[in-house]
Amino acid sequence: MKLQISDWKIIPYADSWKRQTEWFDALVHAKQAGEEYVNHIVLCEHPHVYTLGRSGKEGNMLLSDEQLDRIGATLYHIDRGGDITYHGPGQLVCYPILNLEEFSLGLKEYVHLLEEAVIRVCASYGVTAGRLEKATGVWLEGDTARARKICAIGVRSSHYVTMHGLALNVNTDLRYFSYIHPCGFIDKGVTSLQKELGREVSMEEVKERLCKELSALLQR
Repeated sequence: MKLQISDWKIIPYADSWKRQTEWFDALVHAKQAGEEYVNHIVLCEHPHVYTLGRSGKEGNMLLSDEQLDRIGATLYHIDRGGDITYHGPGQLVCYPILNLEEFSLGLKEYVHLLEEAVIRVCASYGVTAGRLEKATGVWLEGDTARARKICAIGVRSSHYVTMHGLALNVNTDLRYFSYIHPCGFIDKGVTSLQKELGREVSMEEVKERLCKELSALLQR
């Protein structure tokens, strides 16, 4: 299997969405035509942006267009599952563009795999993270009143090919989450590795650890 890792560094959301879609469409076409293709794992960061998934509620964005302009953020309606989330500097975004059939994965198993990779990365920093029933993503103390999300996950799949992915808060400015109901939740918080550890964390180091875990899980 061919698995290529690309780092797009800091890239505007619209540009990343366009490039993702091109790679996604090319993989779907190649798969259907029986041609060779490459699976991708893309890493990047975005300038301040909010994205609202297909099933998201407009009311979970708490700001007007004018207020969004004031905080230097934009809003996109996109074609992944899930509700509203935030992307910004200091947050590691990962977009796997994969043929799930090649990895013998169903969509539910794939989402579970993404969660597991992030859980392992958190554990490598001494942060205990896990899952929360009926709430996709990775959480700390998920079954308590102190439940807080450290990673959001939202994917699109067509012909068992995926796009979109996960967003792990590393050194994220968490104030930007106060302008939305993250992923539709109004009673749970958000956190980051920086907040949990009380220090800034090397983004390059987190990228390396995430790629290591994803590659190991996909190729086992």
